[in-house]
Amino acid sequence: MSDSLKIEIKESEEILKEKLRQTSHAVQRSKLQILWWLKTGKVRTVKELVAWSGYHRSCVSRWLSRYRREGLEELLRIKSSPGRPSVMPSAVKEKLVQKLSEESGFSSYKEIQQWLATEQELPLDYKTVHKIVRYDLGAKLKRPRPVSSKQSEGAVDTFKKTSPNT
Repeated sequence: MSDSLKIEIKESEEILKEKLRQTSHAVQRSKLQILWWLKTGKVRTVKELVAWSGYHRSCVSRWLSRYRREGLEELLRIKSSPGRPSVMPSAVKEKLVQKLSEESGFSSYKEIQQWLATEQELPLDYKTVHKIVRYDLGAKLKRPRPVSSKQSEGAVDTFKKTSPNT
């Protein structure tokens, strides 16, 4: 383990230094730092790399073997999982967006929930429907402001005629 490493760093010091300056991801920065130390000759063994970097010996060894096999781009690639698939297929989402953009639209999330269950055969919880419509699609329901049942029609017309803003 104390023998010097037999690894050839293909990139120049300048390229490694520039990539170090550009990256903002901590693990990528550590990987580039290790390669730069090896390229400049500041460290020669895995033991020194472990002491300088603060990472475990097996982690550093795994990074170096990956660099040998696949190169710098694969070493720096950040793996990301695709996440959980949506419960609503994209075709159904498109139909829902189209229906929401119509003049009549929906007046409640419950109505959307029923439409999805009957027309699209997609039974979803109220909470799920609300989240998709309100936050994912950014749509709002077509619902007029509430009007008092005690309000007379004549009073509304009089107000509209005498109001300075209308």
